[in-house]
Amino acid sequence: MHDIDWAAMADTLELEGEVYLPYVRQALDELRHPDPRRVLDIGSGPGVAACQLAARFPRAEVTAVDGEPKLLARAEERAERLGVRLRTRAAELPEGLADLGPADLVWSGQFVHHVGDQQAALGRLAGLLEPGGVLAIVEGGLPARFFPRDPGVGRPGLQERLDAAMADRFSGMRDELPGSVAVTEDWPAMLRAAGLTEAYSASFLVEHPAPLPDGPRLWVRRLLERYRHGLGESLDADDVAALDHLLDPASPAGVDRRPDMFVLVAKTVHFGRRPGS
Repeated sequence: MHDIDWAAMADTLELEGEVYLPYVRQALDELRHPDPRRVLDIGSGPGVAACQLAARFPRAEVTAVDGEPKLLARAEERAERLGVRLRTRAAELPEGLADLGPADLVWSGQFVHHVGDQQAALGRLAGLLEPGGVLAIVEGGLPARFFPRDPGVGRPGLQERLDAAMADRFSGMRDELPGSVAVTEDWPAMLRAAGLTEAYSASFLVEHPAPLPDGPRLWVRRLLERYRHGLGESLDADDVAALDHLLDPASPAGVDRRPDMFVLVAKTVHFGRRPGS
């Protein structure tokens, strides 16, 4: 995994997971394994999806797997708070996947794109499955939207320009990963190449309409703060000024106060099954 301080992002990761939780619930409705005995969440972070898996499959042994012990501690705290049964396992990813043992269901949310060789990572994930087991990976989808096309701050189309800057940064991140391998990201085809069958993709809408509750509103603020500090050199002066205006707590047009702000995003999950009973 490339050098990101995941522990420092724990609050934001858990908040983001809660904002995005509706798609996890919808994706679990799609699963074609109604009663798994052992479930792994690979790259679980603070355990939002893992706890949802534990709630959905209370008879299963559900394990959150991550390389950051502080995030796993958050997962344990969350499970205790929600009253669900959850195990945690620290593992260096992707190298430690081989030590996890077989599972009926493997869930992995936005982990694979952090591995240089994504096809090899899918092969390792598929190798964890029992015959008939299901792999569900979250990759792609559509970027989140928060404002009208013209938010009344700066030039119209700010979010599209942020998307373009983020896409460039993402490509740079992929290029810099150890052992990075370029691949056409046809995820069902990649799942089939990993030996899985019944491979398909499904997208799920997450919508929090205006006016936003406090949790999603705070998440938008934190995301825009990351854009401001991480993309500032990639944006022109007008867009930087617009972000500063949106992040100004005293501005009626800022994210803390404006009544028209919403969250609308599509998340895509790719499913495949290991052949067998």
